[in-house]
Amino acid sequence: MRHTLPHAPQFYVTAPQPCPYLHGRAERKLFTALQGENAAELNNALSRQGFRRSQNVLYRPSCESCVACMSARIRVADFQPSRTQRRVAARSGALRRLATSAWATEEQFDLFRHYLDSRHADGGMADMDIFEFAAMIEETPVKTRVIEYRCAAGEPGRIAPGDDRLAAVCLTDVLDDGLSLVYSFYDPGLQAMSLGSYIILDHIEIARAAGLPYVYLGYWVPGSRKMDYKARFNALEIYKNGAWQDIGSPADHSSEAHPLSVDPIVEQVARIALPQFDR
Repeated sequence: MRHTLPHAPQFYVTAPQPCPYLHGRAERKLFTALQGENAAELNNALSRQGFRRSQNVLYRPSCESCVACMSARIRVADFQPSRTQRRVAARSGALRRLATSAWATEEQFDLFRHYLDSRHADGGMADMDIFEFAAMIEETPVKTRVIEYRCAAGEPGRIAPGDDRLAAVCLTDVLDDGLSLVYSFYDPGLQAMSLGSYIILDHIEIARAAGLPYVYLGYWVPGSRKMDYKARFNALEIYKNGAWQDIGSPADHSSEAHPLSVDPIVEQVARIALPQFDR
């Protein structure tokens, strides 16, 4: 179904599909195309309203039975790592960061396939081939970087300086107010290093050095064990009821999985604030 605002992008709603986060529920997405000379401006504006980018599409969950998926971001200036997170950073001290343009490589794809086969063999990306992977990386109309993390090819689960094995990758959008982690993956053989958490910690430092106030983490879902790790980062905000707010206690958001919390799709679209495009 199409929904249109005057002098604005057109919004569409996907058909319901099984929810990957909450068992027995269905997910539905509200989305619009991201293209043309106003792409960056639209990406900035909608990212501040809980949308995420996938290639040349911006989307936000718009499910019929709950509003549990909430966009999450970290306030860089207020973030202080926990003792556990400091240990994660120390264990990964020999990693070498390399920021490149949004260009896919066979080495990245091999790591991506290894990651999926080990961690998400039954997920929605399980059947992606190298051409679809390249599209995920390269089809971007906005400022995007591929952040590689490289390490030694030594003993499994450990690293040493000097070698050049690809350990982790993050596809990152550069917004006007922060960094948005579009998708990340890593060597499952290095699970003990908590590379998923390390990627977030390192992006906080990148944003801090660049003077950017936020790191956008994607969606946090109360009740989903897959998403629990995001709530372990302090200075975390969630986009709820049309505004960013401190997450507080994660348990306080369990009611968002109730079907009566869902507003009609027309009202959701009407509340979207769009930049003023030249006509």
